[in-house]
Amino acid sequence: MKQRKQAGTTQDARKTSKDSSFIEENEAPPRSNSFSSSKRVFGLCLAMRVANSLLIQTYFNPDEHWQALEVAHRIVFGYGHLTWEWGEGIRSFLHPMVFAVLYKVLALLQLDTPLFIRKAPRILQALFSAIGDLYLYKLAQLLFDTNVANLALFSQLTNWFMFFCFNRTLSNSLETVLTIVGIYYWPCMRPLSRETRLGSRKLGLVIAAIACAIRPTSAIVWVYVGILELLTTKDKLKFIFLEMAPIGLLVLTLTLFLDRLMYGSWVLVPLNFLRFNFLSAGGDYYGTHKWHWYFTQGFSVMVFTFLPFSIAGIIGSKEWKLSGLIAWVIGLYSVLGHKEFRFVLPVLPIALMFSGYSIASIGKLEFAYGKRSVSTTSKKFPMKKKLAILFLLVTNIPMALYMSLVHQRGSEDVMNYLSDEAQKGNVGSILFLTPCHATPYYSTLHRNLPMRFLDCSPPREGNRIPDESDRFMMDPVSFTLDFFNHNSLPSHIVLFNSQEELLKDFLTSNSLEESKRFFHAHFKVDRDLQASIVVYALKHH
Repeated sequence: MKQRKQAGTTQDARKTSKDSSFIEENEAPPRSNSFSSSKRVFGLCLAMRVANSLLIQTYFNPDEHWQALEVAHRIVFGYGHLTWEWGEGIRSFLHPMVFAVLYKVLALLQLDTPLFIRKAPRILQALFSAIGDLYLYKLAQLLFDTNVANLALFSQLTNWFMFFCFNRTLSNSLETVLTIVGIYYWPCMRPLSRETRLGSRKLGLVIAAIACAIRPTSAIVWVYVGILELLTTKDKLKFIFLEMAPIGLLVLTLTLFLDRLMYGSWVLVPLNFLRFNFLSAGGDYYGTHKWHWYFTQGFSVMVFTFLPFSIAGIIGSKEWKLSGLIAWVIGLYSVLGHKEFRFVLPVLPIALMFSGYSIASIGKLEFAYGKRSVSTTSKKFPMKKKLAILFLLVTNIPMALYMSLVHQRGSEDVMNYLSDEAQKGNVGSILFLTPCHATPYYSTLHRNLPMRFLDCSPPREGNRIPDESDRFMMDPVSFTLDFFNHNSLPSHIVLFNSQEELLKDFLTSNSLEESKRFFHAHFKVDRDLQASIVVYALKHH
C-alpha cells in the first residue's frame, strides 16, 4: 500500500509539473526578465520600423508634409509655406518643433543634404513608432500573457494600414504612440488584481496632456479614460485638483508660451481649433461622409482581414473598457461630417491587440471539472493557428507593399526629381497646376526657389466663390489662360496627365516641353484617374 501511494504521488507530481509548464508558457515572464525582454522587443520593432520607413515611397495625406515638415523647414532654414491654418491659429507649433530640432541637428552636423532632409523625419518617426509597438506589447502582456503579447505585436507589425501610415510624419502618428503609452500607465485601464506602479497615473496624465496639445481632438480618447478613472479611484478630489488640473494647466501653459514665441502673439490654439472644426463645421469644407462611414468603410478597411479576429478577441477577452474606448472614439468621430482614416488611427492598435488575443486562443480548449476550469492545448489545432497567421500575412503584406511602394508615388517622385534638378541649378521657378497640396513642397525641394500652387483655403464667412484649385479642376483651359494673363511663365510646370491632355496645345505653344513623367496611380482616388504626373520645362531649360 505504501509503495502504491508513493507511485501515485509521483504521478500527481508529474501531472502538476506538466500543468505548471503550461501555465508558465502562457503567463507573463518573471519580473527579473521583463527588462531584457523589453529591450529585445524594442530592438526588433525599431529595426522593422526603420526598414518600414525607408520602404514608404508614396503620398498619402498632405498634412504629413504641409502641417509638420514644411513648418519645421521654415523654422530652421527660413523658407517653407505656412498654410491658412497657421494664419487662423488653429495649429500648435509643438508637433512641427519635433522635426525642427531634427533639422537643426542635421544642419549643425552639416548633414542637411536633400537626401537626409527627405529620409530623416520618417526615420525619427520610426523611433516613435517602435516605442508605440513596445508599449502595445507591454499592455497586452499586462492584460493577458506573453503569448498574447507576441501575437498582438505580430498583428501590429503586419497590419497593412499600420505599415502604410504609422511611420508617416502626421500628428496622428505621434498621437497614436502617446495614446498607447498613456493607456499603459493609467490605473483604470489595468487589471484590478495587478499592483499599480507608484506615480503611473501622473505619468499617464502628462502623456494625455501632451497628446491633446499636439492634437486637440485627442481629448476624445482622454475624456473617456478620465471618466473611467474618476469612477474607479477612491481619491477623486486628489485626482481632479492635485493631479489633473495642475498637470493639464502646466502643459497648456508651456504650449501657450511656445505658440506665443512662434506666432508672435498670444494664440489659444485649442479654442481656435474647437471654434473652426466643431462650432462652425469648417472641416466640412474638405468633404463629408455618411455617419456610418467609419463602421462600414473607414475603420473596417484599416483593420482589414484582422477584423473577424479583432471582434472575436473583444468578445472572448471581455476587456470591455478597451473595446468601449474603440466604440466611443469611432462613435464620436462618426458624428462629425468630415471623416478621414487617420482620425481613428489611435484606436487601431487596440483593435489589433484584440486580434492577437483571438489568434492566441486558437487551439485552446476549456474543460470544466465541477467548479474548476482547466485550460489545455489540443494537438489538432496548431495547424489552424498557422493557417490563420498565413492568411493574415498573405492578405496584408501585398497590400502594405502596394500602398507604400506603388499607389500615388508620383507626388513624391516628382519632388525628388525637382530637388535633384534644383541642386544642379536647372530649375528657376515652379508652378503646380494640380489640385492644391498634391505634392510635398519646400521640405522636399530644400532649395529656396519661387514656387506657386493653386490655393484652396476655405472661404471667408459669406464668401462662396470657388477657390483656385476648384476653378482649375472645373475648367483647366480657361483657368490657365486667365492665370497667365496676369502671371509670367515659370521654368517648370507640374500637372497630372488628366489635365495635360486638355492643356497640351497651350504648353507646346508657349515653348514648354515634357521633361519627365512619373507613374502615379492605377485607379482614381477623388476625381479623375491621375495615372501619371508630368513635368514640363521651358525649352532653354
